[in-house]
Amino acid sequence: MAIVNYSFQKKLKEQARKKKQEEKRLLRLNKKMAKLKENQELT
Repeated sequence: MAIVNYSFQKKLKEQARKKKQEEKRLLRLNKKMAKLKENQELT
């Protein structure tokens, strides 16, 4: 029977969480930049 490596599983879970957070951050940044660009074009 194989031994479960909990620290490796934890590391993978943390990497997935950080990747998801970074994707969300970039999405928010893109929305914000699009909004600013739109406002600049109107003025």
